[in-house]
Amino acid sequence: MAWTGLSIGLDALSYGMVLFIISIGLSIMMGLMRVVNLAHGAFAMIGGYLASFALKNAGAGYPLAIVLAVLGTIAIAFPLEFLLYRRIYRKSDELTQILLTIGIAFVIIGVANYILGPTTKSIPLPPLLSGPVDLGFRMIPAHRIFVMICGVCTAGLLWLLIDRTEFGIRLRAAVDNGDMAESLGIKTQILFSATFALAVGLAAFGGVVGAELLPVEPFYALRYMVTFLVVVSVGGAGSIPGAVAASILLGLADTTGKYLAPEYGEFFFYLAVILVVFLFPNGLLGRRH
Repeated sequence: MAWTGLSIGLDALSYGMVLFIISIGLSIMMGLMRVVNLAHGAFAMIGGYLASFALKNAGAGYPLAIVLAVLGTIAIAFPLEFLLYRRIYRKSDELTQILLTIGIAFVIIGVANYILGPTTKSIPLPPLLSGPVDLGFRMIPAHRIFVMICGVCTAGLLWLLIDRTEFGIRLRAAVDNGDMAESLGIKTQILFSATFALAVGLAAFGGVVGAELLPVEPFYALRYMVTFLVVVSVGGAGSIPGAVAASILLGLADTTGKYLAPEYGEFFFYLAVILVVFLFPNGLLGRRH
């Protein structure tokens, strides 16, 4: 029984870290920039597609494929940021943001279907990550350990960037009072663009490293849109510790339910969501606005 619990915990942690890496960019957009970006999952999908192409067609190695996927996704997203997203920073209500960003998501889905076809794209793993690791009580894919390490490193680096650097201070000032921030010499538009690039890059990174658990296919953006929003809602928009806690909690609820009662599907995942939102309306560690 103890070994079963440890197995569930490991699988829940790896799944939770995938959710965290992808969702934290959305949390930053919603919590720090006040933008409800429903196209976030589409950028994760683009990252997965680019990595798959780099590995299978361009002969790139896995680390290089990740870098190319992140940079390529940012490059693809920047024209959208310049032409569309800038119109909703600090100016639009949530409904306008939702309609615009879900429209962007549908356009990306349509283009992906037209160009690449309605098939799942695999992301081949290097030998170091494709084999199992013996933990004594069970074998676990090396890739899942890699995902856990990526999640911990991402959380730590983001916390330092947002809470302990001048960039984070300036960003919060620009969001809370943009006019005053600009009068003090803060280039708010540059800050917003840099933060958008960070969020998109994180989505692409998560789309690549999490492809074993969340397969990359043309309807990825719609299939997991609610899941990513749920993580942000449960953790509290803009809270890095909250996103980590929410991802692990929801990963544990989903994994435990599928271990013990697989016939119930995602019932336990959404039951956990309902209970947390009922008890913590602002999320586990969300900021009040």
